[in-house]
Amino acid sequence: MSYVIAFYEINKAYGGSEEGGWWFNTGTLVRVFAVRRTETSAFAVARRANALLTRLQRSKRSVGSVLYDGGRHEAHVYENTAPAHFPESRPHYE
Repeated sequence: MSYVIAFYEINKAYGGSEEGGWWFNTGTLVRVFAVRRTETSAFAVARRANALLTRLQRSKRSVGSVLYDGGRHEAHVYENTAPAHFPESRPHYE
């Protein structure tokens, strides 16, 4: 088994009007960054990448802002392959 570290452009999508409206995070694959053999190593790489991204993206608006127009990225870890988008299916309000 291998662990893939991939960069995603992050966005928000409207989930529905339940309880006054709710939103959920989405991501579109930008690129696969690295592959590691252990989960521990993969998450260590992702943590370092996200720390650097946080510093580099300080001037960008938050994903939660109504003025957000894209451009924020995050590193995520997946087993074997990175999906083109997340979540794979629209979540349901509970």
